[in-house]
Amino acid sequence: MRTTDGRLPGPEIWIRGPVPAPERSPGPYVASPGPRRFSWIGTHGGAGASTLAAVYGGHDSGRDWPGPDDPPSVLLVARTHASGLESVLRTLEVFRRGQAPAGLDLDAVVLVADAPGRLPRQLAQRVRLIESAIDVYRVPWVQDWRLGDLSGTPPRETEPLIRLTSTAARRVR
Repeated sequence: MRTTDGRLPGPEIWIRGPVPAPERSPGPYVASPGPRRFSWIGTHGGAGASTLAAVYGGHDSGRDWPGPDDPPSVLLVARTHASGLESVLRTLEVFRRGQAPAGLDLDAVVLVADAPGRLPRQLAQRVRLIESAIDVYRVPWVQDWRLGDLSGTPPRETEPLIRLTSTAARRVR
């Protein structure tokens, strides 16, 4: 059945035609509505959860599950050495089996470089295995963080993590 102007009926958007794109802000940045709250959980000692919570915002749960008043959105943190990657896989298995506390949402894994430079092939393969199961954000080696200086800007390579945690103004693309 055709409409009076000869077109086939369909959803309203088809009848109305294209909708103009929303106007963009004149500046290169748009203020974020506020940081999204996360609970950072280190999957092993020294993973870097405290440092990431200080730099990117959110709740530092250490190696414990978030409490009832803490954000239920979880970011797992591990170093990129063999035991760190193995601890992430074990924790992912806890979530997969439904053994994590009720109400927690596993959002992503954040892997913090355990040393400067590229990962050896064996470790890179484990990272790919983790990436096949969940979103992974990588944080490079930051010498200033090792020395306790968290005052600088986060590394440029962590821009996707900055967007996820929404702790800074984001670029309009």
